Amino acid sequence: MTILAFILAGTLAAATPLLLAALGELITERAGVLNLGIEGMMALGAAVGFVVTYNTHAPVLGFAAAALAGLALSLVFAMLALGFMANQVAAGLAIGVLGLGLSSLIGKPLESQTLDAPAKLAIPLLADLPVIGALFEQDLVVFLTLALAVVIWAVLNHSKLGLIIRAVGENPSAARALGFRVLRIRLAAVAFGGAMAGMAGAYASTIYTPLWADGMIAGRGWIAVALVVFGTWAAGRIVFGALLFGALSLGGLIAQAAGVALPSQLLASLPYGVTILMLAVISSNRRRMRLNTVASLGQPFAG
Repeated sequence: MTILAFILAGTLAAATPLLLAALGELITERAGVLNLGIEGMMALGAAVGFVVTYNTHAPVLGFAAAALAGLALSLVFAMLALGFMANQVAAGLAIGVLGLGLSSLIGKPLESQTLDAPAKLAIPLLADLPVIGALFEQDLVVFLTLALAVVIWAVLNHSKLGLIIRAVGENPSAARALGFRVLRIRLAAVAFGGAMAGMAGAYASTIYTPLWADGMIAGRGWIAVALVVFGTWAAGRIVFGALLFGALSLGGLIAQAAGVALPSQLLASLPYGVTILMLAVISSNRRRMRLNTVASLGQPFAG
């Protein structure tokens, strides 16, 4: 029961950086832009967030600085992909590499330094429940991320703003004919996605694992991109995928602690492989994929 409570409590925390980045990428892709630079934006956000928090002892400032760093890098991507109409795949990959390099440079002076993890918040009564009470005792960012997922689902599916974003992603020419400024909307979506990726990185380095180590994002940005595609651009399935990865990553740690006779590298890689496999099964419904695919995703638009 103790192990189950540990998994339940840790799953939400492990899923949070993925969910933050994936929700930002969901908005970006719904607007018709494919941003493959999320890994670099998360890494840069992790470095900037850690450095600012370490020097100011103010996690809020660290998250704000990380959001600005991710946003700034996303604007560089937007300049290439939207301004110069460069290939979005190539531009995203280049920006991702740039972000990884900058994160190594910024974080190098604080290599292996640690922070004090913030106190957790407990929801009265619910946190006292046996076993599942662990779900209701988390840091503030976990609760805010889950609330944000609900807000984004509601905005995309039940608001005029969501309708505009989806229209720009599905048929930008028709959206422009209706008077919507397609490039401005896409720019705002890219900026939002970059800021979310930056905060996801800050969470990973200042709360989830409160230390700085080069390469600590470890492919989470790519998993976030995969969550959006395999989750068929639906917020609910993206949340499920993030929780699945969080649970599997904790399962690997428990297996290592229990002395399972498998190489640690294999156990560490299992969450990535199993998550992608499960999401691939979920998205194997071709009819659903056709219905939910963003028609103009990755296609440049002039105007």
